[in-house]
Amino acid sequence: MQLGMIGLGKMGLNMATRLLRGGHEIVAYDLNETAIQQAEAEGGTGARTLQEIVNKLDVPRAVWVMVPSGDPTEQIINQLAGLLQPGDIVIDGGNSNYKDSLRRAEALKAHEIHFVDVGTSGGIWGLEEGYSMMVGGLTESVAHIRPALETLAPAPDRGWGHVGPVGAGHFVKMVHNGIEYGIMEAYAEGFELMRAKTEMQLDMHQIAEIWRFGSVIRSWLLDLTSNALAENPSLEGIAAYVPDSGEGRWTVVESIDLGVAIPVITLALQERFHSREDQPFSDRLLAAMRNQFGGHAIKKVGD
Repeated sequence: MQLGMIGLGKMGLNMATRLLRGGHEIVAYDLNETAIQQAEAEGGTGARTLQEIVNKLDVPRAVWVMVPSGDPTEQIINQLAGLLQPGDIVIDGGNSNYKDSLRRAEALKAHEIHFVDVGTSGGIWGLEEGYSMMVGGLTESVAHIRPALETLAPAPDRGWGHVGPVGAGHFVKMVHNGIEYGIMEAYAEGFELMRAKTEMQLDMHQIAEIWRFGSVIRSWLLDLTSNALAENPSLEGIAAYVPDSGEGRWTVVESIDLGVAIPVITLALQERFHSREDQPFSDRLLAAMRNQFGGHAIKKVGD
């Protein structure tokens, strides 16, 4: 099928490349001229403006937006609303908040433009391994782009699915990322505990390799953990600073709204916050309180 691709960052370019290798026709646009040229080198057709990408696509058009969530996605979709025609489809494959997706779908509906939200997982490995995709939207819209989804997925019948109406794709992806936070935190804490048992001289990479095969906790995240420990066993040069993309926060907020307890995911998010603090005030206050009630010694900065 023919598909427009807006946003040729690492993931967007990899997705365009996988589609091109699968026999699809891609019209690619990005603010970065070099990225457009890379897509052209893979066999895609370049576009230098949004109007040009619309002009080069056959009707009904399908345009996949793969730009950072928030304002960049908002601006692109607003501009497309004024350029596309009734019956065209806008696909948001980024990490948008599902509530934004619901709102954007309603805005596009006023122009008789369809909206599909695709929660996409796979990262830098997706080009070769395929992408896991959670798709929300009208049945007929999803059916129209099905050939592209089947090519992007690990297999036509695996790793992707139409999970529900508009918003459902990004909602499921939000929960997916919350679960990811919890799994990552559990692995990190377990390896930290084993590393602290210094008298046993445990080899973290060896243990990760053992767990990768046959263990009930084997996973792709463990595979990647093993890779990281093989490359840098002591994690030298890596700061204890863990960002968050925002989806973990949205997951926790949703749990509060629904009254559903998700303590592991919530704590994993809080640990990420804590990792970004230098000499946290809360910990310093704990030390001060112990000194106040029990006269316990305080360790000074630099000691």
